[in-house]
Amino acid sequence: RRRWFLDASYSYGSFNTHKSNVNFGQTFKNGFTYEINAFQNYSDNDYHIEAPVEDFETGRIDRDKKVRVKRFNDTYHNEAVVGKVGVVDKKWADRLMLGFTYSNMYQDIQTGVRQDIVYGQKHRKGHSLMPSLEYYKRNLLAKGLDVALTVNYNKNLTTNVDTASYKYNWYGDRKLLNSPGEQSYQHSRADNNNWNGTFTANYRLGKMHMLTFNHVLNTFSRSNTSLLAKEEQSDAIAKETRKNISGVSYRLMPSETWNLSVFGKYYNQFVAGPVATDANQNDYVRTTRSVSSIGYGAAGTYFILPGLQAKLSYEKAYRLPTIEEMFGNEDLEMGDIGIRPENSDNVNLNLSYNRTFGRHSVYVEGGLVYRNTKDYIQRNITDLSGGGKSAATYINYGKVLTKGYNISARYGFGKWVSVGGNFTQMDVRDNMKTSISGSAENIAYKERMPNLPYIFADSDVTFYWRDLGRKGNALTVSYDNQYLHSFTYYSSKIGSNKGDYVVPSQFSHNLSLSYSLRDGRYNLSFECRNFTDEQLYDNFSLQKAGRAFYGKVRVYFGN
Repeated sequence: RRRWFLDASYSYGSFNTHKSNVNFGQTFKNGFTYEINAFQNYSDNDYHIEAPVEDFETGRIDRDKKVRVKRFNDTYHNEAVVGKVGVVDKKWADRLMLGFTYSNMYQDIQTGVRQDIVYGQKHRKGHSLMPSLEYYKRNLLAKGLDVALTVNYNKNLTTNVDTASYKYNWYGDRKLLNSPGEQSYQHSRADNNNWNGTFTANYRLGKMHMLTFNHVLNTFSRSNTSLLAKEEQSDAIAKETRKNISGVSYRLMPSETWNLSVFGKYYNQFVAGPVATDANQNDYVRTTRSVSSIGYGAAGTYFILPGLQAKLSYEKAYRLPTIEEMFGNEDLEMGDIGIRPENSDNVNLNLSYNRTFGRHSVYVEGGLVYRNTKDYIQRNITDLSGGGKSAATYINYGKVLTKGYNISARYGFGKWVSVGGNFTQMDVRDNMKTSISGSAENIAYKERMPNLPYIFADSDVTFYWRDLGRKGNALTVSYDNQYLHSFTYYSSKIGSNKGDYVVPSQFSHNLSLSYSLRDGRYNLSFECRNFTDEQLYDNFSLQKAGRAFYGKVRVYFGN
């Protein structure tokens, strides 16, 4: 128990980025406790990228000619205050906390789902109110029975604004449009209501047996209101979903050498929302559906030798669609209310070795992954009518087969040096012999699935100088890197010969230096991200920031 503490930090860096955080709390002898956390993030995000520029005279975008330009409509900031109050260490509760969160957000929208589309005034804003409850108690009613309960309600209002009468190119030039709206003319508010609850009970029987029950509840509803006219116009049909996932497991732990777990899960999802009754989408009706599934699995671990551990697991798993996959975000993401859950057979085999020899420590790990997925949920880019505009959509793509492996290694020398790295290859292949409609041969059969990186690696080395300057001080210097092999947006059968369809290989490097004084009471740090200024990309080739510098100061008081 900490009687009181104060943890505060502030950082400033490239692209006018500011981050600050203050966390204060106190616990009294009678168990009463409170905590207040406030934070903010702000950035202009005005970094340079390489992009094709639209010629307003011809209306043409030469995608083979890329120009170094600066982002100019990408400001982002968010702020939040979190307050909690409650009691700890009571006979009836180890921890009972009531909380309330207020958060605010603003985001300029610089690009669409592809980087060749650029916006100059499009933006969104919103705020959230969230009360919450958390309860935890060990040995409730009976020895060995531990329970945990968390509940929160999130009232979120998000407004999308796209009313400009101009279109922009990457130079910041603008041209008058025939009608307002850079992507789609809108000024709309989405009222989102989200309940979340989790209950977990663990019951230990002696040292060998443990039973666990877990239930997760999530309900969501969204109503949309257009603010374009003088009077607000709300959609007649709301979008709703309700998820219930229950799980039970049994774990056998006869010794420290091996243990075994078996489990089962019940999934249920209810979805309701508007569906168009004609191709022109002039009329909608409320439709509902409900899906239920049973999942199950087993996992075990065995120490073959001291430090040499093998782990094996199998799961018949289901992944219920997310809110964005079903309902979109009312802007650039278009959901599908009829999308089905993914289901897959997953097998994981893992072998690790971890030993210490005097001042030397060694850790090596390797794993194999096999996943056979049906109704794979895939995010695609679709063209919208007029102006070369695009949006993201989600579909169920039949069958997908994943085979992969990962290797990790780490070496440490006393309290002075730590060095390690990871390598992963995930071969995700199209496993549909025919097209989704089943009427023709699938030309992408056995090809890699689109827009998924399949080889990535990272490594790092950290040096420590303890008691530097005076006892309790420490200097830490770290270097790390990330590698990502090139991949295609579309099926490798289609995109492999098209340079515009390829996300290039990326290899970035970072440096950081931190100095802590008086056992961490005062801390200074400096970081250089991507110090070689590599061109880095997200999926669908949205470019990330280049070289960036950040400095941070942090103080901690308390006991």
